[in-house]
Amino acid sequence: MTDIADVLLVHGGTPLEGEIRVRGAKNLVPKAMVAALLGSEPSRLRNVPDIRDVRVVRGLLQLHGVTVNAGEEPGELVLDPTRVESANVADIDAHAGSSRIPILFCGPLLHRLGHAFIPGLGGCDIGGRPIDFHFDVLRRFGATIEKRDDGQYLEAPQRLRGCKIRLPYPSVGSTEQVLLTAVLAEGVTELSNAAVEPEIEDLICVLQKMGAIISMDTDRTIRITGVDKLGGYTHRAIPDRLEAASWASAALATEGDIYVRGAQQRSMMTFLNTFRRVGGAFAIDDEGIRFWHPGGPLNAIALETDVHPGFQTDWQQPLVVALTQASGLSIVHETVYESRLGFTSALGQMGAHIQLYRECLGGSACRFGQRNFLHSAVVSGPTKLQGADLVIPDLRGGFSYLIAALAAQGTSRVHGIDLINRGYENFLAKLEGLGAHFELPGAPAHAVSAAAAVA
Repeated sequence: MTDIADVLLVHGGTPLEGEIRVRGAKNLVPKAMVAALLGSEPSRLRNVPDIRDVRVVRGLLQLHGVTVNAGEEPGELVLDPTRVESANVADIDAHAGSSRIPILFCGPLLHRLGHAFIPGLGGCDIGGRPIDFHFDVLRRFGATIEKRDDGQYLEAPQRLRGCKIRLPYPSVGSTEQVLLTAVLAEGVTELSNAAVEPEIEDLICVLQKMGAIISMDTDRTIRITGVDKLGGYTHRAIPDRLEAASWASAALATEGDIYVRGAQQRSMMTFLNTFRRVGGAFAIDDEGIRFWHPGGPLNAIALETDVHPGFQTDWQQPLVVALTQASGLSIVHETVYESRLGFTSALGQMGAHIQLYRECLGGSACRFGQRNFLHSAVVSGPTKLQGADLVIPDLRGGFSYLIAALAAQGTSRVHGIDLINRGYENFLAKLEGLGAHFELPGAPAHAVSAAAAVA
């Protein structure tokens, strides 16, 4: 991949119109790649996006002796784990800070090698995402953990054993950790208050194809019966519903019309209901979903984020940009990540009227109400946004800044756009195809299209 400048000049005020395609979900594909470590045979994963998280996991797998090659069709990877080996600590540490995915290598490596090393972890700064619980879970399975200056060293003196675990919160990462560890552990593991996101279900499908025995109950309980051996899998990843919703919000905020090929109704039903309440229009067919602004004023709404099947926290930030163009007062209550509304300060610099509160402005259960976090917002609109200097804080916030810059009058200078590559495949090429006006400072005009094509 060719490096591109980390600053983008965005000339706003033009509706985004056209078609883009979303491929496999960022919140599934890297985890399915890690799952291949558990197998005794090669696996084939299809619909893989070219995003940074995929490249990080590919590098970590290769460090551990897994052969990763392109398959026969575009977006297909063939992962061969038959020669798994220990990796050099310095090489692993080179990936530290670039992703939180390495923590999910623990269980598979303990099963395959009897030990694992996990460096310091990165990821988006949107609030506390403690990793201590991951290590507590691994201890419950029988792992020993030694904290060192450069990370955590784990060993499994004996075969890991199934156990009963209740999550204090239905965390996606913790649920993935249990699944990837329990499938080869001895006996039965019962996980209560588990996350049940579509990406979790798809990971369970991957593991079942490999030979795992996993059942899901309607009360958020997952039971895993450990097996002695797993094979490979052939799987097409579910499309990225979070990216699809981001483009939908971009269509709404810019008064545009975007067909998102690959988007699926079933995993987006909660978002679609909210999109319609705001005043957006959509049409669904077998190949994707068309999102557009039908004209006229948008509606202010009250919105609370929640774990699936509620309104996803990753949908919140892009939609808030569209809510700055709605008539009246919108109320947003963020219940998942305590710092996720921090991105709104930049929208204020662009002319948006957004006030943050420490109180819970909603009736849903919330972890932050008594902890003094600014986790509720009142958005007053409509307001005309003006171009500004913006520094991207995190993945979804970063794409939200792009939406705001595209909706604004004038030119915005957006810093840190490389962070968007973590979860949005070829986003510059997609923007160019939708008619967005932007440029890479210092790059010749003919180079912009080339950079977009390889972003």
